[in-house]
Amino acid sequence: MAEELELDLVALSQKKTICKRCHGLQNFGEVEESLRPGWTEEPLMSQARFRDLLRPIREKTAVIIALVDLFDFSGSVLPELDSIAGDNPVILAANKADLLPSKMGQARAENWVRRELEYLGVQSIANVGGAVRLVSCKTGYGLSSMLQKAQDLAEDMDCDVYVVGAANAGKSTLINFILDKNVQKTGAGRNTKKRAGNQNAKKGAVTTSPLPGTTLKFIQVDLGNGQKLYDTPGLLVPGTLTQLLTPAELKMVVPKKEVEPITLRIASGKCVQVGGLARIEVIGDSKPFLFTFFVSNDIKLHPTDTSRADELIAKHVGGLITPPLAPGPERMEQIGEFESHDIEIDGTGWKEAAADITLRGLGWVAVTGAGVAKVRVSVPKGIGISVRPPLMPFDIWEAAASHTGGKAVRKG
Repeated sequence: MAEELELDLVALSQKKTICKRCHGLQNFGEVEESLRPGWTEEPLMSQARFRDLLRPIREKTAVIIALVDLFDFSGSVLPELDSIAGDNPVILAANKADLLPSKMGQARAENWVRRELEYLGVQSIANVGGAVRLVSCKTGYGLSSMLQKAQDLAEDMDCDVYVVGAANAGKSTLINFILDKNVQKTGAGRNTKKRAGNQNAKKGAVTTSPLPGTTLKFIQVDLGNGQKLYDTPGLLVPGTLTQLLTPAELKMVVPKKEVEPITLRIASGKCVQVGGLARIEVIGDSKPFLFTFFVSNDIKLHPTDTSRADELIAKHVGGLITPPLAPGPERMEQIGEFESHDIEIDGTGWKEAAADITLRGLGWVAVTGAGVAKVRVSVPKGIGISVRPPLMPFDIWEAAASHTGGKAVRKG
């Protein structure tokens, strides 16, 4: 029968069967709202259930790899990391290091991460065996040495490794990297025939997507020598903008390649629209300052007079100004009311940035100048912003930009 139908039973037996949800995520980056954590009322996909799954880890002897998004640091450090880890060693893996401008030194970035963790009150990184590592789950940068450290600790402690982190930090991509390494070691799949144009052949064994909350349960991976590694469901960090976006908008907001920072001069009465998702304006008697935007290259920056900003958004959101995407006015209504935060930043001169303003889930803006900058930041209600020491204080002039009317472009 199989021969008559020209079916290759061996090839069919090697095919991976996936559910409808994973099929949509892998091939289209989309999922029904009823199957998306944070958007559904389904108890099995609730944050309470995910936290219940992670709670017993602290009672075990374990090595914890805590994955954070270096590009969205404040939006990806788990507030409950210390309670999950207990006394276990924590290796904090700062993912997406490949998206930072290439001149960012590794030592400077690692020191900055440690300072931010201290500021956020994360203490478990100081547990015996703890460390900070810069990695890229996409390119593999830093992963082999980070995993080797985790395995060495696990061997000494005779325990397993658990990967924890915020939704969309890159945990599943890390797991696929490990699985690929295992395949290369064993040589499995070397002679597997793949049809030309078969996109599924390029997919990892673990489903990944830009959508927060892709992984729904523990996924076990064999590290060899009796060691196991577990991927865990990602938790939603409160106040993160990505939770409000559609799959297509997430693809624009989550950077996929090295970010090109853009520096714009903003005077009092002027503002810059970060797509339709945020507004940065200078107010009062503040002198002009330089603002360097570290956001995805796909987000359109639009400088304008503050008095015209609302009119501009109403007319051009979803078209000239994205994200959100069309229908722009309808999406703005779904995203909801905006709220403003007034902050003051003491400038340290024109050679280096004085501070970063973080937009949780979107990126950050470095502020440079002399005197006091009076800044108003407008974001959707409930979205977190904060002021922190600058991650890249010396990169403002290389990112100087002009505005063409359609978008801001770098001069260099």
